[in-house]
Amino acid sequence: MIPLRDSQPSYSPPVVTILIIMVNAAVFLYELSLDHFSLNYFISLYGIVPARLEFSSLLTSMFLHGGWMHFLGNMWFLWIYGDNVEDILGRFKYLFFYLACGVAAGLVHVAMNPDSRVPTIGASGAIAGVMGAYMVKFPHSRILTLVPVFFFLTTVEVPAALILGYWLLLQFFSGIGSLGYSQVSQGGVAWFAHIGGFLAGMVLIRLLHPRPPRRRRRDLYW
Repeated sequence: MIPLRDSQPSYSPPVVTILIIMVNAAVFLYELSLDHFSLNYFISLYGIVPARLEFSSLLTSMFLHGGWMHFLGNMWFLWIYGDNVEDILGRFKYLFFYLACGVAAGLVHVAMNPDSRVPTIGASGAIAGVMGAYMVKFPHSRILTLVPVFFFLTTVEVPAALILGYWLLLQFFSGIGSLGYSQVSQGGVAWFAHIGGFLAGMVLIRLLHPRPPRRRRRDLYW
């Protein structure tokens, strides 16, 4: 299932979301300019390597990507869900929230793979936090989703709570299935980092006291 757009309107321009996408794009284009040896060194330097953790890498790793599909998929999910979360948090809280979710996701990954020497990169953990916050604040929003039916593709509107809950369960069972075959020796998807980011988002969105959407804010005064 591929989300295409959501039904929840945003009442302020998603400036921080756009800036995050632009920074990720700039870094990814820089990665593409590197030769194979330089790219591997760059990723090992700024990615999360649990066995020799540098705390700065918890931040830098979330702006690196391993390929076009990794980059485009992450930025697409951020674009769909990020504007509404930014709208209710405000720009500065939202930036803190995004980075904090990414750090939380990285720490969960380190805890699950403490001896791994394989660099882990990607914005997935931070974006999972945005998705967790979206599920808490906009569970009844409808997500227009592309769904394969046998040899055809169709679109259906799915409640946000359902599609995001399904996504979280998929991460959980995939993570359980990967135990023993994790990134420690082979690389792969950091499933538990996604779960950690998602849960961090669900918690942080409550602690940061988000404001209601602008339309509801107006209703409070009229």
